[in-house]
Amino acid sequence: MTKRFKVLTLNNIAQEGLARLPEKFYEVSAQADEPDAILVRSHNMHGMSLPDGLLAVGRAGAGVNNIPVAELTEKGVPVFNAPGANANAVKELVIAGMLLAARNLMDAWQYVRGIEGSDEEIAAAVEAGKKRYVGFELPGKTLGVIGLGAIGVEVANAALALGMRVVGYDPQITVRRAWQLSSGVEQAANLEDLFRRADIVTCHIPLIPETHHLINRDRLGLLRDGAIILNFARDGIVDDTAVVAALESGRVGTYVTDFPTPEIKDHDRIICLPHLGASTREAEQNCAVMVADNLRDFLENGNIRHSVNFPEAVLARTRPHRLALSNANVPNMVGQMSTALAEQNLNIADLLNVSRGGVAHTILDLDGPVNDATLGRIRAIDGILCVRVLPVPAEY
Repeated sequence: MTKRFKVLTLNNIAQEGLARLPEKFYEVSAQADEPDAILVRSHNMHGMSLPDGLLAVGRAGAGVNNIPVAELTEKGVPVFNAPGANANAVKELVIAGMLLAARNLMDAWQYVRGIEGSDEEIAAAVEAGKKRYVGFELPGKTLGVIGLGAIGVEVANAALALGMRVVGYDPQITVRRAWQLSSGVEQAANLEDLFRRADIVTCHIPLIPETHHLINRDRLGLLRDGAIILNFARDGIVDDTAVVAALESGRVGTYVTDFPTPEIKDHDRIICLPHLGASTREAEQNCAVMVADNLRDFLENGNIRHSVNFPEAVLARTRPHRLALSNANVPNMVGQMSTALAEQNLNIADLLNVSRGGVAHTILDLDGPVNDATLGRIRAIDGILCVRVLPVPAEY
């Protein structure tokens, strides 16, 4: 392979991930101009001027709310993420959040910090104060898990191991995640059923219009008194105003969230953390490695794994000459591509065509190199979004 791809980094990306992009074939920089690809973590790309030659965006994490996915889809640019790479980190923080709330640890810690005096006076204050912070144990309590993706499944299984009952709800659970989910997790009929049964509720879903304020006044009103709400997913899934009202009424005992706002950050029964969900060295490394590997496979081979806007598309490389095409998902696109290649007397040795919603991705392995005239004919087909001649692998 002789082509050298330019990759723009909009945040610091773990070195373990960047090392997956060899310097011989990749120029990776925070100042790269006209990049072929962008690697990002939390940088807000909305309103950003997107380079004309941009081929892909890789998010070293799971959520993509900071990326203009719809705009990139229209340009035929896949957006990659790293689902599951930070699952263990978030799972551990959810368990920690449950323990913080169940044992009143934050209030107890603050109480001790305020004690002054001699050893004897401190000991007396400790004994006098500990009754204020009596909590409860997790075994036997019911955890409601909303969203059974990579993180939700790990949380559910871990809670079972702690002796909790677990009720899960996810109408779109995948076969892969269902295989990973313990058979001990009970299925909620709907969200209202989950809230009625749960002592603790945790959510692990993306923020989309359908999930905005999914945890709201009506659903909070279904909980048992003193329930705990955990939000380590996304700001906006929980209606903060409704939670504050539920705390004042006693319906909710504690709210633990990774997303502080002016309305909630100083409330005495809300524990706010600074978006620590995936903030471990291991999670950052795992996310960076996963997205770099998938980005590289797309740039070099046209394969797509873990894209939020394009279909999964993986075709083993059998020929040195390969085309990768993104197009509108409409009839006769492959037929028109084949006709253009036939006019050059080029044989298609292998082909993969898959679609997702309104977009399709096609990979073509050819018996010879495609010429500029043929490329021009393919690019002129109505509905074509992007056409690439992929670099010839070194083994050829």
